[in-house]
Amino acid sequence: MDDHFPRTMEISFGDGAQRQTLSFEKETWVIAGVEKGLRYGENPGQEAALYRLVNGNLALGEVRSIQAGQYLVSDAELLQSGKHPGKTNLTDVDSALNILRYLGDRPCTVIVKHNNPCGVARGRTLSESYARANMADRVAAFGGAISLNREVDLETARLISEQYAEVVAAPEFAPGVMDVFGKKKNLRVMKIGNMAKLASFAGRRVVEFRALVDGGIIAQWSFVPETLTRDRLSPAQAIYKGAEYRVNRQPTDRELDDLMFGWLVECGVTSNSVLYVKDGATVGIGTGEQDRVGVAEIARDKAYRKLADRLCWERHRTPYNNLKDDGLRAAIDEEVKALKGGLPGCCMVSDAFFPFRDGLDVGLREGITAVIQPGGSERDFESIEACNEAGAAMVFTGQRCFRH
Repeated sequence: MDDHFPRTMEISFGDGAQRQTLSFEKETWVIAGVEKGLRYGENPGQEAALYRLVNGNLALGEVRSIQAGQYLVSDAELLQSGKHPGKTNLTDVDSALNILRYLGDRPCTVIVKHNNPCGVARGRTLSESYARANMADRVAAFGGAISLNREVDLETARLISEQYAEVVAAPEFAPGVMDVFGKKKNLRVMKIGNMAKLASFAGRRVVEFRALVDGGIIAQWSFVPETLTRDRLSPAQAIYKGAEYRVNRQPTDRELDDLMFGWLVECGVTSNSVLYVKDGATVGIGTGEQDRVGVAEIARDKAYRKLADRLCWERHRTPYNNLKDDGLRAAIDEEVKALKGGLPGCCMVSDAFFPFRDGLDVGLREGITAVIQPGGSERDFESIEACNEAGAAMVFTGQRCFRH
């Protein structure tokens, strides 16, 4: 074993008759005849261990934890190990499942690196969803963890094998797929049977722990989005100094579909975050910033760069950053500028309210047509005015979705 963590672990809440205990067992794999646990934690030299919940349940107030035995990542079947998994491989897949559990109605792919999505896309087929997610940010997706909510077929497997990936996770793999993946010796392939029932995990709660430098711990219940369907959205409205402000235009059906898609993706992105989405795919993802204007600009700038790379790759089979021909590069730059990075017609998604209209204006200047955000700022009226000036729709969820 590569670590010194014990085979079992218990976490207890309360004492005496009120004591509630969660019991865990360490997860290991047998690879080439050797029992192995996690390769390492976030970095080499950091010992780590994976535990699955085997017994106990927790009820605090009106909130109950998920029942034992309903496994996803904590009991993944390792069909191909490559280098056996480390912590980030598993947490990246878990971050993808946190998004996929709310997007099960259509084939969908989530590609994650460092706990944040590089690209998320739906498709008519699984292969289409993967191709769209990959091209949403082909550069960032290199070396990512790919999670798919349908059985992986040969067409999808062949597309995946064209680019380097660390992990592929899915509920099942069709005959012949492992022959394709077998040519990628370092690829970790995880079969997670319960992914076929991911929708049943929507709304389930677990206790999350954050260790402090002094050894203390902060415990919190995991976040559950309350807005899962269109009927939970509210047209943007606000009252400021006795005056009432309302958004003039309601979203179209297509916009509503993208607004809901974007919001449920947003719930799995590190804060502060702003996304741009269109036609069931991410276009630009801004993550982990300290100010909302800055993250809106980062997501905008990424949309421009990713479109340039996609056009370059599709036409010249080379990354934009490696394109040496100044004429070809200039032509792509002009086209991307004319297309505004593919942002016109996109929906803008924010995990918290806009304190002022300046963050929202970043997207409106690029031609976004609809916005979803929690609302609740004292200056929501500014954002409403901005949308009305641009003819954009805006809806409130009434719930912030910070993730740290």
